[in-house]
Amino acid sequence: MVLKNEHSYDRRSELIAFDNTQAGVKGLVDAGVKKVPKIFYTPQDAYSNDPEKNQFSIPVIDLDGISKDPTQHKEIIEKIRDASEVWGFFQVVNHGIPQSVLEEMLNGVRRFYEQDTEVKKQWYTRDTSKKVVYNSNFDLFKSASANWRDTTYCNMAPFPPSADELPDACKDILIEYTEQVKKLGRSLFELLSEALGLNPSYLNDIGCSEGLAVLYHCYPACPEPELTLGAGKHSDSDFLTVLLQDHLGGLQVLHKNYWVDIPPVSGALVVNVGELLQLISNDKLKSIAHRVLASRVGPRVSMASFFTTGHSLSSRVYGPIKELLSEDNPARYRETSVKDYADHYNATGIGGKSALSDFRI
Repeated sequence: MVLKNEHSYDRRSELIAFDNTQAGVKGLVDAGVKKVPKIFYTPQDAYSNDPEKNQFSIPVIDLDGISKDPTQHKEIIEKIRDASEVWGFFQVVNHGIPQSVLEEMLNGVRRFYEQDTEVKKQWYTRDTSKKVVYNSNFDLFKSASANWRDTTYCNMAPFPPSADELPDACKDILIEYTEQVKKLGRSLFELLSEALGLNPSYLNDIGCSEGLAVLYHCYPACPEPELTLGAGKHSDSDFLTVLLQDHLGGLQVLHKNYWVDIPPVSGALVVNVGELLQLISNDKLKSIAHRVLASRVGPRVSMASFFTTGHSLSSRVYGPIKELLSEDNPARYRETSVKDYADHYNATGIGGKSALSDFRI
């Protein structure tokens, strides 16, 4: 039976009205919203939550000793290989970024979102060519359901904005944190190269660590978290993602058809394989779907660093790495530039099918 008000629901008008406020989801919450607007309704999926919370747990890998002890180095490579093949996710500790820097980065994110809406509005845009892009849901007008979160995007490499182009609330820590993440990223790509049986410099040499886009998210407290998601089911379009999450949790990875929590670990960073790394590794490393739950507690904040050159005009083309191919393991994907891949991913939106499937041979 169709309810009477179903006929009067004009989704596009509601999306436009929400976007025109330029206040995001936080604006709704600050205004005292008691019900989740219908544009955020997300249907239940077919997967279960982990029935026994301890049945599965995402690997936590200690990077201490990576350059001191050859035996330890080999063990760490094996752990990274296993985690990237089976989970597509792992957490790293003793990664070299000081705890004080991690905490100040999260504080910087909070400072940005706690500013008055009128201050934040100067950054609100859907023009992705801008140096700083703040809005709610990059795919607001494409996806079937809006997510209960606001996001700010900055492209920090290879051509970063100058300090005066970044928001005052977080610019100093943003510059410092991204420098540290770039260094960590180069180390992780060396370890992943070795995990693939390649020369340690291989993935860095082909430009995997060249670009860095950062997205800092705010997931406000939600009055009806069972009706929506903080971030719908998706995998990432980049080579590799390094995520700093706060203590509130909510991130889940799809493992063996169960949604498994990725619990916050003090001082840890979450690392996950992006779709482009799955493509060039010819399915050896897996880019796995994940999501973020909405919660009555909040705001949750996080800082996601994406290694991708998706917004630069590099003409470099990527396909399955030739050294990994054989008669028994032919190329499974066609070649693509990062920009073409990113454009296709953004046009597809999140919550639906994987963009990667359209590049299969």
